[in-house]
Amino acid sequence: MTDSEDKLTLPKHVAIIMDGNNRFAKKNAMQKGDGHREGKNVLDPIVEHCRKRNIQALTVFAFSSENWKRPQAEVDLLMKLLEDTIHEQLPRMHQYQMSLRFIGDRSKLSPQLRDLMLHAEQDTANFDKMTLTIAISYGGMWDMAHAAKQIALAVQSQALDPEQIDEHVFGQYVSLSDLPAVDLLIRTGGDFRLSNFMLWQAAYAELYFTPTLWPEFSVEEFDDALAVFGGRERRFGKTTEQILQDKIEN
Repeated sequence: MTDSEDKLTLPKHVAIIMDGNNRFAKKNAMQKGDGHREGKNVLDPIVEHCRKRNIQALTVFAFSSENWKRPQAEVDLLMKLLEDTIHEQLPRMHQYQMSLRFIGDRSKLSPQLRDLMLHAEQDTANFDKMTLTIAISYGGMWDMAHAAKQIALAVQSQALDPEQIDEHVFGQYVSLSDLPAVDLLIRTGGDFRLSNFMLWQAAYAELYFTPTLWPEFSVEEFDDALAVFGGRERRFGKTTEQILQDKIEN
């Protein structure tokens, strides 16, 4: 790590929309599914690099609520690759003392995959060096609707007073409420949209869009995204002058 890298302001929580696997396969005249297989291999060096840079949390979008609409053969392949990823990540979680978590609607997943996810979460729950979260069958609108349902149940049981409900209370019911908010959201593949990912958690995230397809995304470009993040002024509604004064006072 260079001195300039060490001085960068780094995000606590990075989220990645890993897009472009199918286009990578077409670009390289590969068989259907090969792009997803290539994309799976890109995650490992990114995870390890986040750990080295002391990033607290990395959340990756593996399978969205809308991805269930894809051809069944592709869905089956993605589910198999997710199982493979979990098996491959567990030794790495132990080696680097990282916890592995999952967010999304598990009701549509196979019992085998649900059991594997639960085992992985329980097996790594006490590791605190970094949190890797894989979003499976996840959508930001689902997340907020699920949170609203949990709040309604709490109000119904009189565990929560409706007058107490504000953005801070609501935020306690969405996924990953115990982690820092997403600081940096990266999307590969050239599209400029969030695609229903982490809508609540990334409300103030810096956005980094790249045309690079996910299987071609490298640690070097990840560092480029961190450098862009470090060069942006994050005001959270304040003025530049207020931000400068806060820095002086702190």
